[in-house]
Amino acid sequence: MDKKEFAHIRKLLGKTQKELAELLGISIKTLHSYEQGWRRIPAHAERQIIFLLSKISEISGTLKPCWTIKNCPTKRKKACPAWEFQAGKLCWFINGTICECNAQHDWHKKMEVCRKCAVLKSFMPPLDD
Repeated sequence: MDKKEFAHIRKLLGKTQKELAELLGISIKTLHSYEQGWRRIPAHAERQIIFLLSKISEISGTLKPCWTIKNCPTKRKKACPAWEFQAGKLCWFINGTICECNAQHDWHKKMEVCRKCAVLKSFMPPLDD
């Protein structure tokens, strides 16, 4: 996640920098450094901010489970942690999910796959240029 996307999601959440810093459990100075590009946004902060955004879509009723969107066969569903924990709306959050027929165990590699996926795209708005 880059600084522009991070700031864009914060604004979509309707949060000030101070409010989001409190939600993420970081200092305002740290949040400033993410949005200015002085520090790389760590995986835990990326996960949290995407999680908050996903909850808005879930509340609005527009979010569907990944296995429905991807039309996963039963065998794949049963091998996938998203199915095991009935977390199909949070599949992008869980490492080891069976996406693109392969389990992705590294967060950054997983997010490369997830960013191309209809599940994450269903609630991650495109950046305004």
